[in-house]
Amino acid sequence: MESAGKVLILVENLSVPFDQRVWREATALTEKGYQVRVICPKGKKFDTAAHEILQNVSIYRYNAWEAGEGFLAYLFEFAQALVKMSYLSVRVFFKEGFDVIQTCNPPDLLFLVALPYKILGKKLIFDHHDLSPETYLTKRKSQDSNLVHKVLLFFERMTFKTADVVISTNESYKAIAMRRGQVPAERIVIVRNGPDPKRIKVVPENPALRRGKPCLIYYIGTMGSQDGVDYLLRSAAYLLHDLKREDFHLMIMGGGTELENLKNYAKELKVDTVVTFTGRVPDADVVEALSTADLCVCPDPHTPLNDISTMNKTLEYMAVGKPIVSYDLKETRISAGEASLYAVPNDEQDFARKIAQLMDSPELRRHLGEIGRQRIQESLSWDHSKQKLYEAYALALGQA
Repeated sequence: MESAGKVLILVENLSVPFDQRVWREATALTEKGYQVRVICPKGKKFDTAAHEILQNVSIYRYNAWEAGEGFLAYLFEFAQALVKMSYLSVRVFFKEGFDVIQTCNPPDLLFLVALPYKILGKKLIFDHHDLSPETYLTKRKSQDSNLVHKVLLFFERMTFKTADVVISTNESYKAIAMRRGQVPAERIVIVRNGPDPKRIKVVPENPALRRGKPCLIYYIGTMGSQDGVDYLLRSAAYLLHDLKREDFHLMIMGGGTELENLKNYAKELKVDTVVTFTGRVPDADVVEALSTADLCVCPDPHTPLNDISTMNKTLEYMAVGKPIVSYDLKETRISAGEASLYAVPNDEQDFARKIAQLMDSPELRRHLGEIGRQRIQESLSWDHSKQKLYEAYALALGQA
């Protein structure tokens, strides 16, 4: 089959294929006939090879320097990443060539790697995964702008300005691209984080995961300071100690910078006997736990970032027909609709009461789960999203 074009994807914050969105995009493009190369950091335990070819995707990885705390540490991390990415991009350019570069944020600095190639006539697609200015304010726990925030906004504007096409994950991100980046609507394509039905699917349950309890509550996701797992643990404490519910086990799956701190926090709250932290696990373990779970949780608290971000886990829960408890966030409600019960934002006790409500009603669990499954099948699966990805590439290459 004749190649549809050659693509280079740049990712700084996660390894591939661990970054599931990028991996879905890369494999979807190969299905369409594109030749795809990816440059990304090495993982700690997985994705450690300097170069490998997986499902016809050629992946180049570099040794990443992990940032400590503070702006200067992050600046050094990004600076060394840009140097290593630039070096690998030159290798790929002369060895294999490419027609399109797709940059994925954070950070909003990868346009610097792409800029020389854009001057040579290559097209640039910006895949707008994250909101770096909002992420910074959330971690800083302040909404007041300062010099760092203004610098982040500047780099974001430059990224938008340099891109030929912008991919947004939802309508809220599209609005930001138009307002802050002055990107015309006709140059923005929404590609949602739809779950891949080949990866996220129902498999036989494993009753042992319930640890002898009638109800398995399940969380999967990153464990950073803004992801709400600490809120979830406080809800579990209220459920166990105040509501006197001992008929549940909570499985928390995934890794992140806060994992060890959260394990210690569970002991401090005296919920470690009803909580299992699995760390990062293979996909087979993910789908087994998802299939076994009785209900799933999205404890991301209300912040300016979370309110307008689409959570991958929400859609994955829906894909296997699981009922959800989440805080009432704008984009979560747009994604889940009536497949979730919504707690008052950041109210851990109300979150626990919503969990208890689902625990006590198998019929409600089935009803919400079926609503979610139908929403995925009808409009939100990756099979729908990848068609929009193809539109973005056709637009960039002048084929639309």
